[in-house]
Amino acid sequence: MNLSFRQLQAFREVMRTGSVSDAARILARTQPAVSALIANLEAELGIALFRRQRGKMVPTPEARYFIGEAEAILDRLALSTRTMHEIGTMSQGRLNIACMPAAALVVMPQLIAGFLKDKPDVKVSLMMRASSVIEEWIASQQYDIGVTETPAVSKATLSEDFEMACVCALPASDPLAAQAQITASDLDNAPMAALPEGHPNLIDTQAAFKAQGARFNQRFELRNFHPAMSLVENGLCYCVCDPITAAGHIEALGGESSIVFRPFTPRVVLQVSILRPAHRPPSILADSFARVLTKEIRRVQALF
Repeated sequence: MNLSFRQLQAFREVMRTGSVSDAARILARTQPAVSALIANLEAELGIALFRRQRGKMVPTPEARYFIGEAEAILDRLALSTRTMHEIGTMSQGRLNIACMPAAALVVMPQLIAGFLKDKPDVKVSLMMRASSVIEEWIASQQYDIGVTETPAVSKATLSEDFEMACVCALPASDPLAAQAQITASDLDNAPMAALPEGHPNLIDTQAAFKAQGARFNQRFELRNFHPAMSLVENGLCYCVCDPITAAGHIEALGGESSIVFRPFTPRVVLQVSILRPAHRPPSILADSFARVLTKEIRRVQALF
């Protein structure tokens, strides 16, 4: 059986109006064209749908039954067409985002909020996880976008990589805050908040201190840099942190923050990547958000 959308449309309008000519006018088609559509539909179904009586098209009992089926099909097609149009214009859909802690607490929610201002029916899943978990999720094609520390090259993911220079967080009241940049020598044996042993950022920070003959005194060991902001604010330590955390702190507190951020030398970098599934075509929505995310990361790169 090979029913067509136009056959069902013609059938519905003839049922509504009781006239081929009225149906043709509504559908903006010729009367012979509508008659042919009805005849072809009857041939496909193998039953008569109408009987002509005094110039009117009188539905058969079979037609009265079939109109419910036809309207359900046409309504479903109309709904599907509207839905696909809304997805194409990004007014509907779903984004699944996995994000490392540095960006998940402030920067990413604010970015999502701006992106969704004119998209009230778009749904978002935002999960904060360690970079290793995010890599697995993206590689298994479960999530649309991941923001992680740069992983090893994988055939299962597409990666856009960024090199971000870390900055020094210190109390605004600290004498060092008057300097344009902070060196490892400035922080010789000063209490520091840093990431756990073996983390690439900690290794690079220790190497920077060693390069200037400065002693690295890690007072606080943290899973991520966000708790360090409160410790720095209370004058307990300094912190060489990633610029995404710094940007998030600035945007969250604005002028009320008692922390300042200064460029740090020798240079310590954090490698960050936007990951996408390699074996699943991206949605229009995911593509659009990825462009917004790329722009935001480049903006943060240029802040300090």
